[in-house]
Amino acid sequence: SYSGVKLLLHGLCSNTTVKSLDLKGNNLRTVGAEALGTLLRQNKSIRSLILEWNSLGMWEEGFSFFCQALGSNNCLQRLDLRNNQINHQGAGELAMALKQNSSLQELDLRWNNIGLLGGRALLNCLHSNKTLKRLELAGNNVPSDILKAVEQATDHNQDRQTILSETQNRAYVLSKEVLSLKDEKTKQFVDLMDTIDKQREEIARSGRMSAARISQLQEALDEQQSIMNSLKAKLQMTEAALALSEQKVHNLGELLNATKQEQTSMAERHFVELQQQKQEGADREGKLLRDLSAASEKNLLLRNQVDELEKKCKVQQDQLFQVKQDLTNTTAELKLRVVQAEERLEMEKRRFKQSLEDMESLRLKEVDHMTQHIEASERSMQDRIQRLEAIRIALEEELSQVKAAALTERGQAEEELIKVRNQARLEEQQRLEHLEEKLRLMTESRDEAQNCCLKQKQMVTEAQAKANQLSLHADGLKRRVEELQQDLNSKEEEKVTEVNKVKVELQEQIGHLQAERTAQEGLREKIAALERQLKALSSSHREALLDKEGEISMLLEKLRMKEADISRMREEEAQRASFLKNAIMAYVQGSPLGTHGSRK
Repeated sequence: SYSGVKLLLHGLCSNTTVKSLDLKGNNLRTVGAEALGTLLRQNKSIRSLILEWNSLGMWEEGFSFFCQALGSNNCLQRLDLRNNQINHQGAGELAMALKQNSSLQELDLRWNNIGLLGGRALLNCLHSNKTLKRLELAGNNVPSDILKAVEQATDHNQDRQTILSETQNRAYVLSKEVLSLKDEKTKQFVDLMDTIDKQREEIARSGRMSAARISQLQEALDEQQSIMNSLKAKLQMTEAALALSEQKVHNLGELLNATKQEQTSMAERHFVELQQQKQEGADREGKLLRDLSAASEKNLLLRNQVDELEKKCKVQQDQLFQVKQDLTNTTAELKLRVVQAEERLEMEKRRFKQSLEDMESLRLKEVDHMTQHIEASERSMQDRIQRLEAIRIALEEELSQVKAAALTERGQAEEELIKVRNQARLEEQQRLEHLEEKLRLMTESRDEAQNCCLKQKQMVTEAQAKANQLSLHADGLKRRVEELQQDLNSKEEEKVTEVNKVKVELQEQIGHLQAERTAQEGLREKIAALERQLKALSSSHREALLDKEGEISMLLEKLRMKEADISRMREEEAQRASFLKNAIMAYVQGSPLGTHGSRK
C-alpha cells in the first residue's frame, strides 16, 4: 500500500546503515515520489536506488519534487529509472537536477519516452555535470548522434574522474611521503636530542663518579696518612726500645769495666802476695813450692778464667758493636725510607692532583667543545631544516600553481573542445537533417516514379491488345522513363557528391579533433614532465635527508668516540689509582717495620 511505502521511506530518512534500496515494481505514484524526494533530501547513507517499473514520470509534480531532491543530494551514486514513462519534460527536470548534483555516477533511463528534446536536454546538462560516468538512453526514441554525444560526454567524464582520482592519489601519496619525512625528521631530531641529553647525563654521571672516586682516593690517602702516623708512632716506640737497649748495653759495659777492675785488682793482689811470698823467705820455698805449684795451678785456672772472661767480653763487645751498627743502619734506612716515602707520597699527591686538574680541565674543555659543537650542529641542523621547509613550501606552492595552471589550461581546452564538438555536432546535425530531407524528397520522387512506372506497366499490360495503336504513346512513355532515370542518375550523382563533401568535411573535422588530441597529449606530456620534476625534487629531498642522516650518524660516531675516550681516561685513572694503592701497600709490606709487624 502507499501508506506502507510512505512509512518505510520516512523511516529510512534517519537511517545511516542502509546503502542500497530496491523498490522495483511498486507503482509508487505521486505520494511515493514525494516520499522519495524527502528521503533523498534527508538521508546521507544510501548509495544505490533502484526504481524500475514505478511509472514515476506520469505524475509531473511528484517527479519534479523528486528531481529537485536529487539535485540537492550529495551521496547517491547509482539511480535506476527504467520503464517509468518519463517524457521530455521529465527529462528536462532530470537535466536541471543533474546540473546541481555532484555525486551521481550512473543513471539508467532505458525504455522511457524521452525523445529528441529530452535527449538534447540531458546532453546539455552533461556540459556542467562532471561526475556522471554512465547514462543509459536506449529505447527512448533518441537519435543516434545524441546517443553518441552522450556516450562521448560520459566517457570524457569518466576519463576526467580517473585523471582526478589519479592526481588525488598521487597528491595523497606525496603528502603521505612528506608527512612521513617530517615524522622521520622529528623522530631523528628527538632521538638526537635524547642522545645529547643521555650524553649530558652520562657526562654528569661520570663527573659524579669521578668525584666519588676522588673522594675515595682522598679517603685512601687519609688512611695512608693515618698508617704513616701509626708507623711514625711505631718508629718512636722502636727508638724508645733502642734507647732502653742502649741503656742496657751501657750497664753491661759498666759491669764489664767493674769485672775488669776486679780482675786487675785480683791480679795485683796475687802479684803482691807472690812478692810477699818471695820476700818472706826462701825458708819457706820448699814449703811453699807446693804452695807455689798450687798457686801456679790456681794462677793458671784464674788465667784461664780471665781469658775466658776476656773472650766473653770481646764477644759481647763485638755483639754490642754489631747491634749498634745494625741499629744505626736500620735507623738510617728507616729514616731514608720514611723520607723517600714522604717524598714519593708528595710527588704522587702532586702528580695525582696535577693529573686530576688536567683531567678536569680536559674534561671541561671537551664538554665545552662538545656542547659548542652540538649547539653549532643543532643550529646548522635547524637552519637546514628551515631551509628545507622553505624549499618544500616553495615547491608545494609551485606545484599547486602548476597544477592550477594545468587545471585551468585543461578546463579551457576541454571547454574549447566541447564548444568545437558542439558546433561540429550542430553543423553535422543540420547537414544530416538537410541530407535527410533531400533523401526523403528523393525517396518520395523515386516512389512516385516507381508508382508511375507501375501504373504505366499496368497500362502497358492492359494496352497490349492496343499495342499497335498506342506504340507511339509507349515510345513517348519510354522516353519519359529514360528521362526520369537520367534525372534519378543525376540526383544520385549529386547525392554522392554531397556525401563526399560531407565525408571531406568530416575528415577535416576529424583532423581538427586529432590536432586537439595532439594538443591534449602535449598537455599530458607537460603534466608527465611536471610529475618527473616532482619525482626529481622528491628524490633530491630524500638525498638531502640521507645527507642529514649521514651527518647525524657522523655526529653520533664522534659522540661515541668521545665517550670511548672518556671511558678510557676513566680506566686509566682507575689503573693509576690501583697502581698507587698497590705501590703503597707493597711499600708498607716491604718495609722492615711491616715485616717485623707481620712476624709478630
